[in-house]
Amino acid sequence: MRSLVALAGVAVLTALTGACTTAEDNKVSTTAAADDKKGTVVEWAGLKSATPGAWKEVTPSNSMRKAQFAAPKADGDSEDAEVVVFEFKGGGGVEANLKRQVATFQPPAGKDKVEEKQEKIKIGGADGVYQEVGGTLLKKTAPFDPNAKSTPVAGYKQLYVVFEKDGITASAWLRGPEKTVEKHRKAFEEWVKAFK
Repeated sequence: MRSLVALAGVAVLTALTGACTTAEDNKVSTTAAADDKKGTVVEWAGLKSATPGAWKEVTPSNSMRKAQFAAPKADGDSEDAEVVVFEFKGGGGVEANLKRQVATFQPPAGKDKVEEKQEKIKIGGADGVYQEVGGTLLKKTAPFDPNAKSTPVAGYKQLYVVFEKDGITASAWLRGPEKTVEKHRKAFEEWVKAFK
């Protein structure tokens, strides 16, 4: 019995010491997870949480993205969803970011309004907003270039979280084909809630 307790203690200490890593500002640190369900540890506005193991870390497509992951596509969808983490000093604030997300979509066929829902949430003790937007995504190669050409992509959904902490505006999205976003909704929500 004592050997089982000792073994359990060693396992807990190993897991805890393996999870304690440091990262330079604006970097993502990777930690060996205690089980196969955890992936990369993301540091975001001074908080940390491990991604689901199914999400594949990829090189951010531009310098404004702190971290980027591919969430595997659902059966029948043509592409993976993307999970992107942003962190900016200032960053325009919560309301401006929420409006910007809605502006990246057009209403779905037959509707006159972009589908949007919002709810207040807590991320690591900070007040934030969880937003869901759906419709036709106006996909741009250079998102912040007003002259960049956009390609409309129907049937897209985005789950978006934004909050402010210590002068930083932090946000993240899960964006992609509706079915794929729904496949990863629960994992995204749990990942966001786990930031401490």
